[in-house]
Amino acid sequence: MSFDRTLDESALFRICFVCTGNICRSPMAETVFRDLVKRQGYENLISVMSAGTGDWHVGENSDVRTVTALESRGYETGEHRAKQFDPSWFDRLDLVIVFDHTQQRLIKAWATTEADRSKIALFLTFDKDQAGQLDVPDPYYSDAALFDTILSTIERASAALFAQIKPGIRLGTP
Repeated sequence: MSFDRTLDESALFRICFVCTGNICRSPMAETVFRDLVKRQGYENLISVMSAGTGDWHVGENSDVRTVTALESRGYETGEHRAKQFDPSWFDRLDLVIVFDHTQQRLIKAWATTEADRSKIALFLTFDKDQAGQLDVPDPYYSDAALFDTILSTIERASAALFAQIKPGIRLGTP
């Protein structure tokens, strides 16, 4: 979802991807996962959004290298605006996906209940082929080539995540 939109609370399953500044990894994952959800016909059942742990980039567009990597593979990037994760969202979310251990520790510290903490997961733990890596590197201080590499990592992890979520959601349920 873009900065201007809110989480679709009517969806059966609600996911928020959270990285550091919400301009590189999390908007990339949001775009990829939303595209996957749409192609599978689940867009009314799964709601996807993203945020950052910090407020440094709030209101900014995605990093141009994020947009370039996504568009080079045919993804529609829309008008993303960075936002900071708000702990009050836990009640409305089913899953909070983070990209590294630092984000995991921070978001868990913001969770006030064990139920909220149980919603937080490292992205690569869903992909058995990448689970040994666990952290998705932050490409912000690198070059465009790393953005392409990170996009490939996110595409594989998104497919694995969707494969795990899909059986729990009945297609066609309002």
